[in-house]
Amino acid sequence: VQLQASGGGMVQTGGSLRLSCAASGRSFSTFNMAWFRQAPGKEREFVAAIGWAGDRRKYADSVRDRVFISRDNAKTTVYLQMDRLKPDDTAVYFCARATDKYGPPSAATSGYSNWGQGTQVTVSS
Repeated sequence: VQLQASGGGMVQTGGSLRLSCAASGRSFSTFNMAWFRQAPGKEREFVAAIGWAGDRRKYADSVRDRVFISRDNAKTTVYLQMDRLKPDDTAVYFCARATDKYGPPSAATSGYSNWGQGTQVTVSS
């Protein structure tokens, strides 16, 4: 499977961005998907995950109430709507597909084995 992330850019504090991640390959609708991010000098961290059917979501505390993850299985695409962005949100954002089919969405990087190339998000103060 290949994951192509897009939608990053530079915004001011308080702005919004919508990231997209288009997936190739089969069985998209049977895998949980997630977004992670990595800032310079920091480890990759979990942002949000969504279950394979789109009915379960998990968010990091740092972004809860400011982001919304969704998916369109017909378009094999997962989205991350980010609002009220802060400078601390500056990072490269990666989408990822879970290693195993079905099950609950995970916040652990070890639960994902397919990663996109990342898209840069920069929030200026």
